[in-house]
Amino acid sequence: MVDLTLIHTAETHVATFDALAGAAKLHHIVRPDWLEQAQDGIDDALRREITAEIQRLTGPILCNCTTLGELAESLGAIRLDWPMMQAAAQIGGPVLIAYCLESTCAPSTALLERAFSDLDTSAEIRTLPLTGLWPHFTAGDTDLFHQQIGIWVSTSLALVADTACVVLAQSSMAGAATLIETEIPVLASPAIAMRSLTGAG
Repeated sequence: MVDLTLIHTAETHVATFDALAGAAKLHHIVRPDWLEQAQDGIDDALRREITAEIQRLTGPILCNCTTLGELAESLGAIRLDWPMMQAAAQIGGPVLIAYCLESTCAPSTALLERAFSDLDTSAEIRTLPLTGLWPHFTAGDTDLFHQQIGIWVSTSLALVADTACVVLAQSSMAGAATLIETEIPVLASPAIAMRSLTGAG
């Protein structure tokens, strides 16, 4: 049985991953303050705090925060969105990355570029900022958050016909995947990551 520690920045993610766990045993660390502090960059104090927390843990660690993913990976954690980016690279481009938090754009794009590089290829990466929707999530209105993502991504795809797949950059966006009107693959990180790590999800 797989035993995983997950680092989240919102309490709502706990139920999402418990539902995907299968036989895996999950331990959850929820630190919304880390994401709040990291919005303008990860300073030395926050870096030390996250480093100390990860170093005290044992076993596999999954970081469920795109903003903190690069730092967490450098400390030995697994980035939640890495299996998703690998899947997108296998599909090929152009890839549309939709994101709702500005601090996730650069790390998401860089990670997808790395996935393409691992395959010795490249593809056009397009970004769709939906930062105006983030307050819906922070206010706890996840239904409206997902509905609005579905509308905006569907509209964007209708205007650009050659997109090969959609990547929902943040795990919080996963609930919108089935609301996007398209025939192309829409990739969301939680289920893909859990299948990759545990065979569940």
